[in-house]
Amino acid sequence: MVEFRNTHEFTKEELERLFLSVDWSSGHYPDKLVTAMKNFSTVVSAWDNDRLVGMICAMDDGVMTAYVHYLLVEPDYQGKAIGRRLVEMVKEKYKDYLRIVVVAYNQEMKFYENCGFEKSDTSSPMFITSLWT
Repeated sequence: MVEFRNTHEFTKEELERLFLSVDWSSGHYPDKLVTAMKNFSTVVSAWDNDRLVGMICAMDDGVMTAYVHYLLVEPDYQGKAIGRRLVEMVKEKYKDYLRIVVVAYNQEMKFYENCGFEKSDTSSPMFITSLWT
């Protein structure tokens, strides 16, 4: 059974394994991920006993807008409503905010739409990045 936790403390090995399990290039920077997790406003993680199997991370301005930066679930645990539950937990936390933003990769658009997000017709995400995924 998967347990959800509010924590900002992770080992670099836990983060590296989870991020690389979904082929995210940020997994190659586990030391930076450890620091990033401590700096996010919100981190909710999913655990199968002592194994980190998913997480969602968000930043916010304290009153109006929250940005979901990471949502990932280990492939063996996908399709079990873990990602949906993580999104619901963030939506509940930020229910009084005026906007919750997520930048979705094209293959995940349907998932986010099913969670209540809408694609903008008037704006597009833009990046300056050295990451490849």
